[in-house]
Amino acid sequence: MRIRLSLFLVLAALYGAACSKVQQGEPAIAAQLILKNGQVMTSSGWDEALAISDGRIIATGSSQSIEELSGNDTEHIDLHGQAVLPGFHDLHVHPLFGGMMYSGADNTNCKIVQGSSADALTDALRECVARVADSEWVTGGQWDASALGEVPNRTVIDAVSPDTPVLINDTSGHSAWANSRAFEIAGVDANTPDPEGGIIERDADGNPTGILRETAIGLVRAHVPAPTDSVIRESLEWSLQTMLSYGITSFSEASTGFVAGSSREAELYATLADEGILKQRVRLCINWIPDNWVPDDVGSDVIANRKQYERDRLALDCVKIFLDGVPTDSHTAAMLEPYAGTVAERDDDASRYGLLLVEQSVTNEAVTRFDKEGLTIKFHAAGDAAVRSGLDAIEAARKANGMSPQRHNVGHCTFVASEDLARAKALNATLELSPYLWSPSPINDDITKAIGPERIQRVWPFREAIDAGALVVPGSDWAVVPSVNPWIAIEALVTREEPGGGERSFGKLQAIGLDEAIELFTVNSARHMGTDDRLGQIEPGMLADLVVIDRNPFSVPATDLHRTRVRMTFINGEKVFDSAADLSSGLE
Repeated sequence: MRIRLSLFLVLAALYGAACSKVQQGEPAIAAQLILKNGQVMTSSGWDEALAISDGRIIATGSSQSIEELSGNDTEHIDLHGQAVLPGFHDLHVHPLFGGMMYSGADNTNCKIVQGSSADALTDALRECVARVADSEWVTGGQWDASALGEVPNRTVIDAVSPDTPVLINDTSGHSAWANSRAFEIAGVDANTPDPEGGIIERDADGNPTGILRETAIGLVRAHVPAPTDSVIRESLEWSLQTMLSYGITSFSEASTGFVAGSSREAELYATLADEGILKQRVRLCINWIPDNWVPDDVGSDVIANRKQYERDRLALDCVKIFLDGVPTDSHTAAMLEPYAGTVAERDDDASRYGLLLVEQSVTNEAVTRFDKEGLTIKFHAAGDAAVRSGLDAIEAARKANGMSPQRHNVGHCTFVASEDLARAKALNATLELSPYLWSPSPINDDITKAIGPERIQRVWPFREAIDAGALVVPGSDWAVVPSVNPWIAIEALVTREEPGGGERSFGKLQAIGLDEAIELFTVNSARHMGTDDRLGQIEPGMLADLVVIDRNPFSVPATDLHRTRVRMTFINGEKVFDSAADLSSGLE
C-alpha cells in the first residue's frame, strides 16, 4: 500500500495523540472526507483516492490505504472511476457581464447569436423591441461584421425600431451599433467630434453610420439607464453558480466597473461573500480610468478604499489599464506593422496602425506607483504594439522599485512580437492569452481579414510563449465567448480547430500539448496569483480546491475534450457543486 501524507499534519497528529486521548478505533489523523475509487491527478502521477481534513488534502494513494484514515464521522464519496483534477482558474472573465447577457435577469438585454446574418439579427431585434416598455432601451448583442453580409448602418436597426433606442455590442465589446433614436437621445450627429480614444464611424458625407468604436460608445451608453440592484445581483449569482458547474474555483474579474460602476460591483461581491454565496477565490481588477464601457464611477476611489471591500476570498489588489482596442474590423488594436487594409471612409493612422490609448510616460508612472503600493496591473493589450507598451511600463517599474512580488499581467496578447516573448520572463511578468478564441469562429474571420493571412499564423502564440520561458495563463473573457466552459478552451489549445475537429484551424502552429494546457489553468495560474504554495496541484498540505470530471482527459481523443462534464466541484474541501443535485447548473 502506498500513501502520501503531509509531514506537518503527521507531526501535528502525533503531538495531539501524545497530549490527549484518541477515540477508540480511530486513526491518529481522521479524514473528514475521502474520495475513492477514482483517478486522481497528482504532480507525480495518478492515484486512486485522496483524503481531506480542515479544508486541506492530507493524503493521496490507493483506495485501500486512504481508507485507513477513515474515522467515525468521515464522509465517503465513491468516484466510480471518475477523474479528479485541481480546481481551474479563469484569469480574465466578466461574470456580471456574462450574467447580464445570459441569465435572463435583464429584460432589456437582447441576445443575438454570434455569427448571425443581418436577417437573423433583425429578427432577434424585432422580438426584443416588442417586449420592452416604450421608455426602455434595447441593449445586448453580439454581432460580427464579417457575418452580416453588409456594412452595418443605423438604418438597418431603424427599420426594425424607429422609436425604441437600441445600442448593441459586437462580439468583442469594443464596437457598438446604435439606431437613429439612440443617437437623437445622446445628441450625436455629424457635428459631434470623435472623443479621445474613440471613433464615430461616418459615411462619405460625414454623417454617423451608427457604429461607435472604443470610448465613443460612452457617448450613447451614458444615456442608457443603469441596471437595478436586483438585476445585477441575480446576474452575478447566476454566473457564480454557472462557473462552479464548470469547475472554476478561482477567477479574476478583469474590468470591475463597466456594468454598474466600480463601487456598486465591489459592494455586491463583498455582500455575497458575507452571505456565504461567493465561494470562489476572486480578484477584482478595478478600472483605473474611465474606459469605453461607461458607466463607471471613480475607480480610483475604490482602489484607495479597497480594504473596506476585501474578504477572505475576495481581493481588490489589481488595477486594470486599457492600452488599446481589438484587431477586428474596427482596427483599434495597436499594431507595430500596418493592418492589411484600411477601414471604409477612414485613411488615417488609427485605421492603419490602431489606437494606443495611453501615453507611454503616463503608463510608466502609473505602473511604477501602483507596483510600489503592492498592486498588480492587468493590461488590456491585444495588439503587439500595446503588448510592448505594457512590457515597457513593467520594465520601468522594475528599474524604479526593484523586482517586486507582483506579477503584472499583460492581458489578451492576441499578437506579440517574437522579440518581446522572452522579456516577460526577465521582467517576472505574466502573458495572459485571451479570450477562448483559439479556434475558427466568426470574430476570428474579422481578425484574419484585418491582419492578413501571414501574421495570423502567430495569433495567440501559446507555443512560442511557452518555449520562450514566459509564464503563460488563460482567460475566457466571457461573455466575449458564449460559454465560460474551460474544456472547450482546452480542446482548442490542443487542436486549434472547432470543437470536435474539422478541416479549418486557427493559428495551428501555436497548438500545445494537453498536459501543458491543463497546467495553464492550474499550476501556472496559481503561480501568477502567488498561491502556488497552496493551490494548483493535488498534494498533501495543499488546499482542497478540486474538480471531479466524468473522464480522464488523457484517455480520450483530443477532439472529445469539449464533451467533458464536471460532476463535482470542491473549494476548501466543501462541495460547492454537484451535478446530481443541481440539474440546472450549466450551459451544456
